[in-house]
Amino acid sequence: MIIASQLRKENIAQYLLYMWQIEDIIRAFNLDIDKIDAEIVNKFPEDKRKEVHEWYESLIDMMRREEIVSKGHLQMNRNTIGALADLNNRILADPSPKFDQYRKEFYATLPFIVELRAKAGEDKGGEIETCFNALYGMLMLRLKGQEISPDTAKAMEQISRFMALLSADYALDEKDELFKDDEEKGAEKKE
Repeated sequence: MIIASQLRKENIAQYLLYMWQIEDIIRAFNLDIDKIDAEIVNKFPEDKRKEVHEWYESLIDMMRREEIVSKGHLQMNRNTIGALADLNNRILADPSPKFDQYRKEFYATLPFIVELRAKAGEDKGGEIETCFNALYGMLMLRLKGQEISPDTAKAMEQISRFMALLSADYALDEKDELFKDDEEKGAEKKE
């Protein structure tokens, strides 16, 4: 919870990957709060344990209610991906030259997204979700110590670069600063 709230403020992509990992950790403990307390919560400082315990307990409750006990993601995480996808679409639709680098990175990433979606079979997600699936898959490979091919490493480097831009723009959009110049210019034209 402490890490999640910090990541949410600093880097939305890292936050989502962290939350997906937390979902998998909870599943690994069979949604058993006693096991999570013993293995995770009790390693926190005494004054934080109650708060962390309650956070895990609330996530377990949400996972049960949303019926994602064995797979899937919490609605709050799916909503965040939806917000990122919406932002991606708004940026791509904005003709402002200030988004030229973003568009360049998106279109450099698109062939990898298309390739990954072709391999996904029935579980095709949107472009942004596909990027997250790829990054999470890479994280899992690294945690398992598995070798990564040069082609995969190249794809992940491009996807990571693109997601870093989207995350930075998301942070600006959260502060209503991303499209600010465009809005100010639009207001000047009306006057």
